[in-house]
Amino acid sequence: MFHHRSEELTSLCAGVLAEAQSQGASAAEADISESLGQSVQVRQGDVEHIEYQQDKSLDITVYVGQARGRASTADFAPQAITQTIQAALNIAQFTAQDPCAGLADADLMATELGDTDSFYPWMLSVDEAIELAKRTEAAALSTDGRISNSEGAGTQTDHYQYVYGNSHGFLAYQRGTRHSLSCSVLATDEQGMQRDYWYDVARDARDLSSAEDIGHIAAARTVRRLGARSVPTGRYPVIFDATVSGSLIGHLVGAISGGALYRQTSFLADSLGQSVLAPWVDLQERPHLKKALASTYFDAEGVATHDRNIIEQGRVAGYFLSSYSARKLGMNTTGNAGGPHNLYLNHTHDTQADLLKDMGTGLLVTELMGQGVNTITGDYSRGAAGFWVENGVIAYPVEEITIAAQLQDMFLDLVGAADDALKRSAHKVGSLWVAQMTVAGQSN
Repeated sequence: MFHHRSEELTSLCAGVLAEAQSQGASAAEADISESLGQSVQVRQGDVEHIEYQQDKSLDITVYVGQARGRASTADFAPQAITQTIQAALNIAQFTAQDPCAGLADADLMATELGDTDSFYPWMLSVDEAIELAKRTEAAALSTDGRISNSEGAGTQTDHYQYVYGNSHGFLAYQRGTRHSLSCSVLATDEQGMQRDYWYDVARDARDLSSAEDIGHIAAARTVRRLGARSVPTGRYPVIFDATVSGSLIGHLVGAISGGALYRQTSFLADSLGQSVLAPWVDLQERPHLKKALASTYFDAEGVATHDRNIIEQGRVAGYFLSSYSARKLGMNTTGNAGGPHNLYLNHTHDTQADLLKDMGTGLLVTELMGQGVNTITGDYSRGAAGFWVENGVIAYPVEEITIAAQLQDMFLDLVGAADDALKRSAHKVGSLWVAQMTVAGQSN
């Protein structure tokens, strides 16, 4: 499948590190990756595009003292590698010494390199990929007579392998797969047109929802939006559907991540130990789960990852830090160079229906639009669509509204969460209920 065996990439990485030091680097780190995949898109039963992807890269970072230089190449020939190392060293010569720069501490390197069960090749022929996409679209088009058109259905496979090493002697290999099916359709009635979609992602293609299920769900989600209208402007409770609730936790992650913290560009700066969410909220990081989409035993610097609590009863128990951001803050890295690994939010309700019942009257948001989030101040204002809820049940679809609040208030005003996190997501966050937000819709 891959053009390079794991042993070849590991040997190449070790050689790059040795050469970097022989050329004058006081320390170095390198990562070498190779990926290949296939993407097929069909629309109205016809093939729209077929794309094959095949990439490889070598990235080398060198340190001369505490001056840093970085260069990359897609050519693994010896001469090209030598030139890339020299380019990185040349950059370091013109870079200021930074007391926080350098490799992560040697004693933090991962020593346990377990199996995350992440590699499941799916060697679809192009004809098989086309047939699968056609089945997905056909299922959607046959679901309801109001489905009037299709934006297409797609099949995608992705296989990758990489090696990371540094001059502490750390050298580790990983490989993984990500496969997906998707579909997007349009529905029409006398009041207008609506569109929606559905997709699934998994390490193992056998874990994907069937083509028929994805098509039927895409169609059902589209049809239920027909007849959407606005709501009167006011302040209402809001439930974020599991398809969009992860974005709220994403804003939390960004606000307690090292770059924003040491630059003082976060509304949660200096929040360690502080209560910033409702007291029922717990958030865990679990990086070693089998088949999970963000599992790893080492981060992008070779630092060992481990289970840990991020939020405990609403209090910030840990940040997301790389070695550089940790040094800037006078702290220790948390093994998050490259980002978080499999976040899990606890729940208070079994289903979204339970949340709706307890909320009574308010808004269920299923789509967010725009980028109106300021992580420096916490200002939150985004276009939205979804459903109006009355007496605990969905009354009608809603569109052309804006929801607004302060993230600080939204986090503290979290009332509950459902146990309905999407299986396709790396981070398991169910539907989230915020006590009150400003909803701007039609004028009274």
